[in-house]
Amino acid sequence: MSGRDRVYFVLCLLLIIGVGIFQSWNVALTMINFALISAILSLGLNIQWGFGGLFNVGIMGFVALGGLAVVVVSAPPVEEAWRAGGWRVLSALFVAVLAIGGSLFVWKRWRPKKYGAVSLVVFLTMAFVLYRFLFDPAVLAIEKVNPALSGFLGGFNLPVLLAWPVGGLLAAAAAMMIGHIALGLRSDYLAIATLAIAEVLVAILKHEEWLTRGVKNVTGLPRPVPYEVDLQQSIWFQEWASQLGIDGIEASSLTVKLCYMVLLIIVLALIFTLCQRALNSPWGRMMRAIRDNERAASVMGKDVKRRHLQIFVLGSAVFGIAGAMMTTLDGQFIPSSYQPLRFTFLIWIMVIVGGSGNNWGAVLGGLLIWFLWIQVEPIGLATIDFLTKPLHPTSPLRVHLIDSAAHMRYVMMGLFLLLVLRFRPQGLIPER
Repeated sequence: MSGRDRVYFVLCLLLIIGVGIFQSWNVALTMINFALISAILSLGLNIQWGFGGLFNVGIMGFVALGGLAVVVVSAPPVEEAWRAGGWRVLSALFVAVLAIGGSLFVWKRWRPKKYGAVSLVVFLTMAFVLYRFLFDPAVLAIEKVNPALSGFLGGFNLPVLLAWPVGGLLAAAAAMMIGHIALGLRSDYLAIATLAIAEVLVAILKHEEWLTRGVKNVTGLPRPVPYEVDLQQSIWFQEWASQLGIDGIEASSLTVKLCYMVLLIIVLALIFTLCQRALNSPWGRMMRAIRDNERAASVMGKDVKRRHLQIFVLGSAVFGIAGAMMTTLDGQFIPSSYQPLRFTFLIWIMVIVGGSGNNWGAVLGGLLIWFLWIQVEPIGLATIDFLTKPLHPTSPLRVHLIDSAAHMRYVMMGLFLLLVLRFRPQGLIPER
């Protein structure tokens, strides 16, 4: 990393310190935590686009699967729901898996024969009828169990930190299945396919209440750090806070956010180290060769589709880990908050501005763009208020501009992206 690159990171640090000084350290630490998760998301996209040239616009679908992992792993089970229909749902899902495997066997065995297609249709019809026979009554029974508070199966009540790698595995498994179908498409069609798949995944999570409570959300998820109330009721913590001259409530909030920050930094450092080692390895050079010229790499004997599948699965696994971390940080799972197009656009800006193909650039883009995304609105509101001071407080122009300050973040993101593409098209920290 060059001296200029270090200056970029120092400037990011100074911006966050400025938020702590002029706003509050609670806001600054919250911003740091979400910026660290944004940096991890940016690294995941950099793996797919910067290393392999895959145009994935379905990022939020894999992030949502990571959030689902937190619910499945760490939420306490709803015993009454399990008794009402949990085991029947598992039986139905087992039938669905057998149906998929059996259909592949039937198609492979009977396709050359005269009635191969008919045999496959008959088999799938019978499997579908059996699946719906088991699944539908079980789901209705589960969702009737105290729907205001539960209405879903819950999870396995395991430590929430275990959900982070499970989120990566769940997203990787989904990417494996999706990649076998979509990665044969050209880049623009791949983007459309991945966006559609992300919309489908989010729609499933919104409507399958037996699994995620749908739009009712799953709240009260466990956390890997202490609760503020517990710290406030602890005598030693109150004494420690008083010695530092900090209010106990504020000190507990800052302590919890600092604990989260340490965990997020550890995960970011681990993923970044692995990405750097991969980038500088023979495998990384091969992936960049495939990215730059697929046909030449194929002529040299490289299995381009298989390598694309590898890179797609690895990047999606990082998205899943980041999604699990985000849900853990929020303490709740909200399926409707995963808006595929809106937040995917933001992550793409992080990679483009930071520098595609450079892991340091991806991290810088995640930190810088998240800061701008959060701070542009209050800064824009203060600027508009200052510039319209000469106008009467009830002036229609002044009122309209102040009411439109919330849209400043979209304007500034687009403007910032255009400026970078015009004067620094390779990103702030370009690929070496």
